[in-house]
Amino acid sequence: MLPKLDTALAWLKEHPQAVQHFKRGLERETLRFLPNKHLALTPHPPHLGSALCNPWITTDFAESLLEFVTPVRETAGELSDFLHDLHRFTLENMGQERFWPMSMPCFIDDESEIVLAQYGNSNPGRFKTLYREGLKNRYGALMQTIAGIHYNFSFDDNYWLARFGAAEDPQRKDQLSARYLNIIRNYLRYGWIIPYLFGASPAICSCFLQGRQTDMPFEQSEHGFLYLPYATSLRLSDLGYTTDTQSNLGINYNRLEQYITALRAATRRPEPHFARIDQQDGQHHQLNANVLQIEAEFYAQIRPKRVTLEGERAVAALERGGIQYVEVRSLDVNPYAAVGISQQQIYFLDLFMLWCELAEAEPMGDAEQQCCRKNWNKVILAGRQPGQTVGIGCDSTEYSLQAMGETIFDDLLQLAQVVDCVGQEHGYTSICRELRKAFADPALTLSARVLADYHKIGIGAFGEQQAEKFKQQFLTQPYRTLSRQQLQQLAQQSVEKQQAMERADSLSFDDYLAQQNRL
Repeated sequence: MLPKLDTALAWLKEHPQAVQHFKRGLERETLRFLPNKHLALTPHPPHLGSALCNPWITTDFAESLLEFVTPVRETAGELSDFLHDLHRFTLENMGQERFWPMSMPCFIDDESEIVLAQYGNSNPGRFKTLYREGLKNRYGALMQTIAGIHYNFSFDDNYWLARFGAAEDPQRKDQLSARYLNIIRNYLRYGWIIPYLFGASPAICSCFLQGRQTDMPFEQSEHGFLYLPYATSLRLSDLGYTTDTQSNLGINYNRLEQYITALRAATRRPEPHFARIDQQDGQHHQLNANVLQIEAEFYAQIRPKRVTLEGERAVAALERGGIQYVEVRSLDVNPYAAVGISQQQIYFLDLFMLWCELAEAEPMGDAEQQCCRKNWNKVILAGRQPGQTVGIGCDSTEYSLQAMGETIFDDLLQLAQVVDCVGQEHGYTSICRELRKAFADPALTLSARVLADYHKIGIGAFGEQQAEKFKQQFLTQPYRTLSRQQLQQLAQQSVEKQQAMERADSLSFDDYLAQQNRL
């Protein structure tokens, strides 16, 4: 039913020092909103510096959609502390505005009010804004205001040295890429466990539909919001980050070369439906009319990544150096955690990534990927439904979701015991035991807790209550790892860097855009 872990577990118990350190980074998105509960339409706060050049505090799709980015850290506590300081500094420069504490937006009366993120007059800045205009014209602005958490994970060199011994490039590059693809295949097959446990968007404000039709069998609460009784993460559903045009891209996760070829082809293949966008007035309203404008438009639950060099495209970086880390993109914002994610969740993700690496994952084709997507959709829309099942592969056999989850946790518990013995952090075992209970009792899942609180006071009141509570916590607690002066200095440096970029432009934007589209 599940991949056998016996051999890999025996290796881990013989080499426990291999898992002393995990390398993680976090990206947290959140909307700025006003005391009247509506979306903030103000520009990105100027005292935060340049959204183009500040590496830690930037924007995502819209001016009001903040994104906080941490460097790589080796303890969950360091990650949380770093995010805390970014949130505190930002709140000090936001006046009466607060952070919306959930993934799904609320109180957006008209999506035409949403202001695209602005990055200045340099060619790279205009490129970023035009990309967002393309997203708006392709999928609608409202969908792009959905917030999430991205968890970036890699193993350190000591892990790979213990796993495979010393190796030289390109052998090590190929080894690591193969193992990170192994993680991705296991994640596609079993990663539905993440929205089951941590999905936190079982309901939406009725304004989110804004007249659009849906065949989802929503129920309406007495507070006016729409919900599915057993849903876990509507953010990951067809209402959120999925698109028909990306359903048949042929993205393959068996070999890196196949992945690169398919993704690059999608950024170069014209899409007739998108070609009509620029025909209205002859002006640019997207980067190009291809299936994907750039690689970032590919909405996957998990991505293979490598840090890019200046001016380098994502697939070129992978081609140059192989996979460096994976980006997990299936986490809703946790409305009970001030920074959007708890240390408990980070610990679980550590273990699950370790499990995905150690458990051998057979190659998978397009048909099995579609079957995996059906499993995800079951969990996303009705994961807490009594007797829910999931499949393995593309055969007709269905297994109890509860039994499958508990079996995975049997393995995770063994991994946790090793990590607790040697790691810098402890508590993995107790967290495993606590989270495992949610399969026997779905009321313990995050989505069940969220929906229960929504039913008490409504989405808007709950969001406002949590936002105000978190704002007071941030502003009354001291900085933990950074300082106000450091963040002010970084903000000023980012402004100066943007100004230098604007002075350095030597091409017209049309020429620059054509150059980028040829990469």
